[in-house]
Amino acid sequence: MIKFLKWLSVLSTIGMLFVLVGGALVTKTESGLGCGRSWPLCNGELIPSDFNIELIIELSHRLVSGTVGILVLALSTLAWKYFGSVRETKFLSFISIFFLVLQGLIGAAAVVWGQSDFVLALHFGISLISFAAVFLLTLIIFEIDKKFDAESLIIDKSLRRQIYGLFWYTLAVVYTGALVRHAEASLVCKDWPLCEKGADIGTFSMDQWIQMGHRFAAGILFLWVIYLFVRVSKQYYQQKVMYYGWLAALILIILQVTFGAFIIFTILNLYIALAHALFISCFFGLLCYFVLLSSRSANFDKR
Repeated sequence: MIKFLKWLSVLSTIGMLFVLVGGALVTKTESGLGCGRSWPLCNGELIPSDFNIELIIELSHRLVSGTVGILVLALSTLAWKYFGSVRETKFLSFISIFFLVLQGLIGAAAVVWGQSDFVLALHFGISLISFAAVFLLTLIIFEIDKKFDAESLIIDKSLRRQIYGLFWYTLAVVYTGALVRHAEASLVCKDWPLCEKGADIGTFSMDQWIQMGHRFAAGILFLWVIYLFVRVSKQYYQQKVMYYGWLAALILIILQVTFGAFIIFTILNLYIALAHALFISCFFGLLCYFVLLSSRSANFDKR
């Protein structure tokens, strides 16, 4: 059974990445109404009679999300049944399903009734939490199979606070990034890292404030990850899970910032934009694993 669950968990994790990137694709191509104001049907039809690129993108996203939802439901149910004794399993199983359903409902509401940019920006963050829960379930299953050892890891209280803070801050940065997309503010600033040469911030439009606010928040996130990598390298260089995990986090955040700049330089190249969404998704999933390890260390302190 554990071999089957390993395969199912990997497929579910990859599937959730497709859901996240697919959602970004729908937004970037403005395909949210590709099926009109109809959900779950497409233009009121089970099988659309007329096809265009927006309809194909939107309908494909719905089909992928539905298929992945079945995989996640199966994974959560089986993980609860066979590994419910592991402390985090039941919570993660519930969270993965709950937030997957929630993001689907928000997407459906946006199609049928429409939503403000500020509400739509929540959609990506909610999907991200569901992905992270599935990703953590996968890591727990691999932990049970002894593919890597994190049981002996103890993270000190000061570093745990930093990790918790980074988690919540990353969610805020993700929200500002999603808001940039939904407000169509990706290209309101023509330069990088500043908005425009010689521009007076007092004359910024709301869209420019949204764009520059995201850049500033992302810059702080970038510096924070560098600081934590240096700290982990000094304190936990013998702990492979910590050292290589934070090295991966550093690489992902460097790619994230670099591709964020390339979005401006390439004038919103679609593939660059999708890679930008992919990197932050992987980074957030990895960060959530360090939150899980930190919570284990906190429980160890209470014993």
